[in-house]
Amino acid sequence: MVTKRVGRSVTKNKKQDDLEQRVGELTLDLQRTRADFENYRKRVDVEKAMAKATGRVSAISQLLPLIDTIDRAISHLPDDLKHNNWANGVVAMSRNIDKILDELGVEKIKIVVSETEFDPEFHEAVSMEEGPGKTEVISEELQSGYLMSGQVLRHAMVRVSHK
Repeated sequence: MVTKRVGRSVTKNKKQDDLEQRVGELTLDLQRTRADFENYRKRVDVEKAMAKATGRVSAISQLLPLIDTIDRAISHLPDDLKHNNWANGVVAMSRNIDKILDELGVEKIKIVVSETEFDPEFHEAVSMEEGPGKTEVISEELQSGYLMSGQVLRHAMVRVSHK
């Protein structure tokens, strides 16, 4: 009778050892699965942020020609319409657009004609006027350039001359 008990104890210990080993394996699998899921979640968050930023850049880039047109219309506003309510509404709309762009981190590339040096990182030269000096300065801004969070959305289209 004593032998049966020893046999059962050995069998129980073996089963318990097998179960403990299996629990350990399953615990490791669970930890790996959790880590994989956490890495997946982080990767998806980064991809979402990148997609959002790309969409924002694309949408703003498509609006820039419209903004240019509004700015050109305002700059050519006849004197007799300076006090016209409709014309003032267009000017107010332009200011609102500028405010929204500012909130989105979009800013115009600043150019002071005859003072700002040409920089190909920010400017696109469409013509070059010869002059006595070696310094290339912007002589005319043909189209505004824009930055978004420090990155060029669109280069400023300029004429360059030597000073």
